[in-house]
Amino acid sequence: MQYRRLGRSGLQVSELSLGSWVTYHNQVNVASAKEMLAAAIDAGINFFDNAEVYANGRSETIMGEAFKQLGLSRLDHVVSTKFFWGLDRAQAGQRPRINAQDTLNRKYLHHAMDASLARLQMDHVDLVFCHRPDPATPIEETVWAFHDLITKGKLLYWGTSEWSAAEIRAAWDIADKHHLHKPVMEQPQYHLFHRKRVEHEYARLYEDIGLGLTTWSPLASGLLTGKYRKGVPEGSRGSLENMAFLRGDLLDVQKNAAVGELEKIAAELGGSVAQLAIAWINRNPHVSTVILGASKLTQLHHNLGALELTPKLTPEVLARIDAITQPLAV
Repeated sequence: MQYRRLGRSGLQVSELSLGSWVTYHNQVNVASAKEMLAAAIDAGINFFDNAEVYANGRSETIMGEAFKQLGLSRLDHVVSTKFFWGLDRAQAGQRPRINAQDTLNRKYLHHAMDASLARLQMDHVDLVFCHRPDPATPIEETVWAFHDLITKGKLLYWGTSEWSAAEIRAAWDIADKHHLHKPVMEQPQYHLFHRKRVEHEYARLYEDIGLGLTTWSPLASGLLTGKYRKGVPEGSRGSLENMAFLRGDLLDVQKNAAVGELEKIAAELGGSVAQLAIAWINRNPHVSTVILGASKLTQLHHNLGALELTPKLTPEVLARIDAITQPLAV
């Protein structure tokens, strides 16, 4: 396992990390979380990603309890969460929870930070991401709120998730103008079929402001494992009722055919298509860490095998991969 600086910060994160979206509470309980956290740490992983909205707060509760039971040092491990969506969201037809959902205003962030720390049973988190941009709140208010939370010692670094390049730059410029803590990282979706934002839209930000990336969905929610080539397997992410919105993409005929071609390349390199897909992201110098998701220990061990494939991705291999996937990428 190699370690990379998070953007231009001094913080070092493992090139592969472990996330909790979908899996925690839905497929992973405290006992399973402990098992996978221990295995990840044994493999050299030091960054663990979470979010307030994952399983409506229960994901943070599970991770916090697993950390506590394992007696993990906060100095040696990097923990993140994200804010924007809020908890106990109003259902269709109900009155929205004003200042409690879909916002990045100062009031919400203050309450969300304290509630998240309580669920995690921690006195601070290392990273907090703005889970989505909030067009209704001035960016200056959000920047000041995060600066104040850092000053109070409740988090160490802040960043964004799925913000446009213009929004990230606007936040950075405000922080720079007022000598505030700047956003240092972005968490975008990035995989073989979703690449234009990372490779083109953000291109200037890497050099201009030193933006670091903690990328999510390396396997396109499982599409890049090959498991959906013959339909939706029982027990897979695509079979979960709350993940039904993914099925159209998971069953895309052209993309599944492309996965079949990628499997041939992966076999030549001595790995699987999932390992190839993760290795392809890992070789990008702008990516600080690739967030893995796993519902089983065997999946985690398998995905960690991507480290062995990364140095095998020669320019010739990368060109073959691009020929297959670039025409289908967004």
